[in-house]
Amino acid sequence: MYSFRNDYGEGAHPRILEALIKTNLYQTSGYGEDEYTYKAIEILKAEMGNNSVDIHFISGGTQTNLLAISSFLKPYEAVIAAQTGHINVHETGAIEATGHKVLTTESEDGKLTPELILPIIKKHADEHMVKPGMVYISNSTELGTIYKKSELQALSEFCRKQSLILFLDGARLGCALCSSENDLSIKEIGDMTDCFYIGGTKNGALLGEAFVICKNDLKTDFRYNIKQRGALLAKGRVVGIQFLTLFEDGLFYELAAHANCMANKLKNGIEELGYKMASKSTTNQLFPIFSNEIIDKIREEYAFEEQIKIDESNTCIRFVTSWATEEKEVIKFLAFLKGISQNHRMNIKIKKEAYY
Repeated sequence: MYSFRNDYGEGAHPRILEALIKTNLYQTSGYGEDEYTYKAIEILKAEMGNNSVDIHFISGGTQTNLLAISSFLKPYEAVIAAQTGHINVHETGAIEATGHKVLTTESEDGKLTPELILPIIKKHADEHMVKPGMVYISNSTELGTIYKKSELQALSEFCRKQSLILFLDGARLGCALCSSENDLSIKEIGDMTDCFYIGGTKNGALLGEAFVICKNDLKTDFRYNIKQRGALLAKGRVVGIQFLTLFEDGLFYELAAHANCMANKLKNGIEELGYKMASKSTTNQLFPIFSNEIIDKIREEYAFEEQIKIDESNTCIRFVTSWATEEKEVIKFLAFLKGISQNHRMNIKIKKEAYY
């Protein structure tokens, strides 16, 4: 059974494995204070065109979100997110477990705007309620959409005016930056946010995210928070070496572009067969709508996630492509879908003729 369930189902890109093997017996200092990690940090700072940021390597996205939110918010402060946001849906109450409430708002495309955030601020107006202290966004979002430069700029200006920390979850930042509709650079993201991270786990690494702190007020003693939360890896080199490999010659962007390309081929083929998408994704997550009968047939051969019931007869599912998705597998799926679609339509026609 082939899986379109996620973009971390495979291990790691061969060049990353090769780099880990090549350096395996070389002794280094621990806890991210090794030459590979330092070099990776230098490369990322150069990529951003900003030597003043602080960069920390964390094992995964949920832990990075937990660290950022619990470290930067006061005990009585809350974080604002879209209802579909990862911290609200897929983190088992990790943020709430640190004592911080997640305040959510409905968003059709998974993105936040000043207009969506303002009512929450107005509602939480005194000391009898939690105080909004941070805005959490994802790029790409959980619906595969991306922020355009004008949208992020508007959010940035709004958050600074309202004294809100703007935190960008970049678990799939590579796919966002390589989207055909993207007009943002990683430097501009650093300029417009207070902190963000660059996802490696979902873009060819074995594990790891690069957490970037842009705002000076947030930098002090962050390593203390990492250690206290159990996230300071003794073998920090493992993540440092991976990010060094991803960014020293553009592999990070190459892998993300491939994931997007495979998703686009999949999307075009599905739409050519007459099916619709529930989200205007331009990245590596797709949300096609199929009849339940078609989904049952797909499930026999492919792994995927169900997203939401559209009605009694139709369901939106999620397909995700990765750095390792082969074009032949996309072609194979589209041929399979075409076959079961024709059989499904034939069965409907026969049933109607029998009925009449």
